[in-house]
Amino acid sequence: MAIVRTVSFPTPRPIDALRALRSLFANPDETQHVFEIIDALQGPNLFWMRSRLRRSEQGRRLLAERPDLVPLLKDREALRALPANSLGRVYLEFVESEGISADGLVEASNEVDRAGDAADLDWLHNWLRDTHDLWHAALGYKGDLVGEAALLAFTHHHTQNIGIAMIATMAWFKLGRETDPEIRARSVVRDGRRRAKQTAWFVGVPWHEWLARPVDDVRRDLGVRSVVEYQTVRSDEIDTALVA
Repeated sequence: MAIVRTVSFPTPRPIDALRALRSLFANPDETQHVFEIIDALQGPNLFWMRSRLRRSEQGRRLLAERPDLVPLLKDREALRALPANSLGRVYLEFVESEGISADGLVEASNEVDRAGDAADLDWLHNWLRDTHDLWHAALGYKGDLVGEAALLAFTHHHTQNIGIAMIATMAWFKLGRETDPEIRARSVVRDGRRRAKQTAWFVGVPWHEWLARPVDDVRRDLGVRSVVEYQTVRSDEIDTALVA
């Protein structure tokens, strides 16, 4: 007899989220805290995304196949062999310029304790984690504080996760206070949400099949009209703490 594993909406843990938020702003390079915040305020958003995926043929195929992106993104020689200016090559340029890897996100995510999820919800959680840097590549945001905050504002619209919205909002607040108004950091972050409303739904994109495609074609099909030009701000350039 088959055993069916069911899950219910996780109970929000706002105190844990606030504690992780302070830790994140004290050290923005500790990605683990991002996952702690997201998990603490997960709510029903994974269920909502699964339901939306089920409403399209492409989404149903993703849920049925549950592709694993990590082996593809770890194989840098294969990525390097892709055509110039392909999505995979642009992704590779991004992670190498930032000194990060697909493994890094996996390790940070695995450090967070999570209750057992149904298989498709567990896959969806990992899919969002593993596609994050591909969203960077498609949108053109760097891995600095402004770029990450703008991408999180973009991501919140696509995932409806309250934790992501909280990080983006606090980053918007801090960047506005700590940076020169002339670089318009807050405008870049706010523009991330505006751009999210104009694009296709990134969660349902078959990223594993698009790595060899010209990035300009990917952007056109997704409704990304242009790559944002902005001044980067790194964590060692400003006081990132939430509390002085």
